[in-house]
Amino acid sequence: MIQSKKSLGYIFISLIILSCQTNKEQQLAADSYLPMQIGNLWYMNAQSYTEIQDSVRINNKLFYKFYSLVGGDAVSTVYLRIDEHNRLIEGYPDSPLKTYTRADFSASKGDKFFTTGEKDENDNEVTVVQKSDHEITFSFDPIYHPNLKGHPTQVKYIKGKGWAEQYQKIKINGVVYQE
Repeated sequence: MIQSKKSLGYIFISLIILSCQTNKEQQLAADSYLPMQIGNLWYMNAQSYTEIQDSVRINNKLFYKFYSLVGGDAVSTVYLRIDEHNRLIEGYPDSPLKTYTRADFSASKGDKFFTTGEKDENDNEVTVVQKSDHEITFSFDPIYHPNLKGHPTQVKYIKGKGWAEQYQKIKINGVVYQE
């Protein structure tokens, strides 16, 4: 009898710990501009979606594998992580020392940074053009590219949901949002 009470006690404590971990994960997702967990999905239609399929260590840092199907026939795979400074970093297993800064979620409106800092055609000057408690928008200007300089593109993130696009469905940490 005493042994079964101990077992029930351990089970109860384990359930409390798991519940706390789940609540912590949900809170982290709600606080992030790009929640990262395997299974997260940004779905426009069967021909256009992005999902987190896996995780991998690149240069001893944890990155998530984002797989995208675009237009039904184009595929993109990128590896992303949010670093200790709340920056969205892109990296690749075949070039472990090369990284790109895709967003700085700690930046304020008007702040600027560069994606690579290499001052080449792939380097973009990024400006925070809008920021609120729930959204942030970045403007990317390829200022070192001879033909694209002065033609910036914008990327907007919504806290707790990721990219601000016209998705039919978003799945974050197992919770599905229908748009």
